[in-house]
Amino acid sequence: MKNSEIKSLNAQELQEKIAAEKDTLTKLKFAHGISPIENPLKIRASRKLIARLNTELRAKELNK
Repeated sequence: MKNSEIKSLNAQELQEKIAAEKDTLTKLKFAHGISPIENPLKIRASRKLIARLNTELRAKELNK
């Protein structure tokens, strides 16, 4: 997801995306713990996306 796409979302949509991505991250970690997943960099990318979403959500909260 590009930064321009993230900035176009409203606060509610950001919270939904964060929840969905946290769920995905949990599943990836669990799958990787059982047997190594094909691309472990997906875990890092998921963490970074959550951080970017949280940053944009916080920026929107401060601008209100």
